[in-house]
Amino acid sequence: MAIRRAVLLIADIGGYTRFMTVHRINLAHAQDVVAQLLEAIIDAARGFELAKLEGDAAFLYAPIAGDAADAGPLGAQIAEIRQAFLDRQRELTIDRLCSCDGCIKVTDLKLKFVAHAGEVAEQRVKRNRELAGVSVITVHRMLKNSVPISEYALVTDPLLAALGPELRPLAQTQPEHLEGIGEVQTHYVDLADVRAAAVARPPSLWRKLRAWLGMTLRSLPYFVGLKKPCEGFHNLGPALEGHDHPH
Repeated sequence: MAIRRAVLLIADIGGYTRFMTVHRINLAHAQDVVAQLLEAIIDAARGFELAKLEGDAAFLYAPIAGDAADAGPLGAQIAEIRQAFLDRQRELTIDRLCSCDGCIKVTDLKLKFVAHAGEVAEQRVKRNRELAGVSVITVHRMLKNSVPISEYALVTDPLLAALGPELRPLAQTQPEHLEGIGEVQTHYVDLADVRAAAVARPPSLWRKLRAWLGMTLRSLPYFVGLKKPCEGFHNLGPALEGHDHPH
């Protein structure tokens, strides 16, 4: 088991609510939509490695040689990941043929980030890499916070400088009490204040049909009951309660 220091980053997709009508098509398409958005996030997270997919969130990490000052341009990386998320979100909207809740509500989805730096224990279980330690617990507990907005980047004190000129001037200081950890000094940025470039792409019937066919094929295992859609989606919340077997 190797002990190393790392920047830990969770990109968490939220926005599906209990008001989404729960049936097999909605959930299967929601599963596919989130998978495509997570793919865009992971591809854009250059310098980070994927530790684990956690339902509707990607847990990423980047080893560092010393303290958090070695974290690199974290603010620029967060902005780049968010831009990739927004680009894919717009593409899914432009290419949409389906009118189910899982597809229509892609525009409601938001992206938030939590980040922390510290020591982690890295071990391999068969082909999987697992990270453990207090720092891993801390970054996950940061998902439950008192930040009053839905789109934000929340970082612990050591990473404030790493936000760089892109995000640091927008940061607001706010202490958080994390369960089992205690009070932690954090800083958050309202990502609605971060300008994002618009993607201008004209509609295409061929692209729409291709996207619909791809989603339908990927959703087949969920339609026929071989897989359970939206399993582990903590941001879907009450929508799944009492629906272990979607109809």
